[in-house]
Amino acid sequence: MIKNVRSSTLTRTRLIEAASQVFASLGVQGATTREIARVAEVNEVTLFRHFASKEQLLKAVLENALALQIEALAHPETWTQNLRVDLRRYAELYNTMLEAQEDLIRTFIGEAKRHPEAAKQVIQEAVQPWSEQLVTYLKFGQKRGTVRPELDPVAAIDMFTGVLLAGMLCRNVKLKKNSYTCDEYIDTCVDVFVRGISVNSLPVVSAGRI
Repeated sequence: MIKNVRSSTLTRTRLIEAASQVFASLGVQGATTREIARVAEVNEVTLFRHFASKEQLLKAVLENALALQIEALAHPETWTQNLRVDLRRYAELYNTMLEAQEDLIRTFIGEAKRHPEAAKQVIQEAVQPWSEQLVTYLKFGQKRGTVRPELDPVAAIDMFTGVLLAGMLCRNVKLKKNSYTCDEYIDTCVDVFVRGISVNSLPVVSAGRI
């Protein structure tokens, strides 16, 4: 029984790894269950025993890619409630995921306007857990008086992760040689972000008052 469970787990892992490769090379629409099964060296029947559809495989690939962040965010007691320390730790984890999944991410960006609605929904559902926990973290900071009360936590997290994503995309394209390291870029992102959301930061001037 244990041997069968182990074998099933290994097959599932191979399918997720194969799907990640195929999605990255062929895109969401171009990828087929037949090709994923071929790369995983199993037949399609075996694939469908583990995943009912290509969309389910896509969700598993995304959840696997985000596993490091989800695990880190799953234990709120490990957060220090120090904005700079906690967000620096998260940024490092997030960047690790971005670097590991670069090909897949670039494919998704290139296909953004062509994704079928089902695939869009799967992507949103897969990334929602860690996004919600970060938003909850900022809301808790607002209650504690460390995060500006007028801040929109959802927009703030989108901005923070977007800057980290942009850094990875530009850095690895090598359009020009940067005068700073990856760690220095992450430190700068965290520093600017924390200064912007902290209660004790300099006052922010609204666009209407400029």
